[in-house]
Amino acid sequence: MAAPVVEGVAATALRSVLRRAQQAAERSGRRAEEVRVVAVGKTKPVSLVRQLYDAGHRCFGENYVQEFVDKAPLLPADIEWHFIGHLQSNKVKSLLASVPNLDMVESVDNEKVANYLDRAVASLGRKPLKVLVQVNTSGEESKSGIDPSRCIELAKHVKLACPNLVFSGLMTIGMPNYSSTPENFSTLSNCRANICKALGIPQEQCELSMGMSGDFEQAIEMGSTNVRIGSTIFGPREYPNRKQSQ
Repeated sequence: MAAPVVEGVAATALRSVLRRAQQAAERSGRRAEEVRVVAVGKTKPVSLVRQLYDAGHRCFGENYVQEFVDKAPLLPADIEWHFIGHLQSNKVKSLLASVPNLDMVESVDNEKVANYLDRAVASLGRKPLKVLVQVNTSGEESKSGIDPSRCIELAKHVKLACPNLVFSGLMTIGMPNYSSTPENFSTLSNCRANICKALGIPQEQCELSMGMSGDFEQAIEMGSTNVRIGSTIFGPREYPNRKQSQ
């Protein structure tokens, strides 16, 4: 008789997160399939990502371009990758060229980056790339993201002036102080309502990426369709080199 397979710690944690996400979705009157869980492996080894892949998960995210382009080729090609960190325009081409299965860039916060992505997709001959507009809902100067008052302007640019990009919705990081979370999530929801009205698109076609390890259940209850979970699945971050390149 074969020995039973012992599930790794990360895979066990993932199952707990998926169960909690499902319950939060049900509380908000939605199905579990309407909420995507992105497992964010920032600073974690390929072996841990592979553990979750072997457990059946397919959606993963990374924050740093250099770490991403090193990891992605070592992992299966059917992974649905999301880039969720600050993206510098001079790193766009290498990111897209190195990760052909990049499904979405969640962190487009200015027209320059959108234009670079649009041109890079065209030059590489790859299918249109889904992007989210990152909104700085907390007003913190240290955070990336466009001011909520300008979100319509940037969304229009992506949708109307970038034929190789697919405007797919909005993203926010929110604040580490979780008592401020509802206000940030409400701000993003309001941005979506305004953008959908301005662009004439139904709100269900405009994703909300909000919620991380400490607040993803509340985010889902407030309408999030995409949550980005790192430390709750993978454990605390490890930063051997604090100056890691973006």
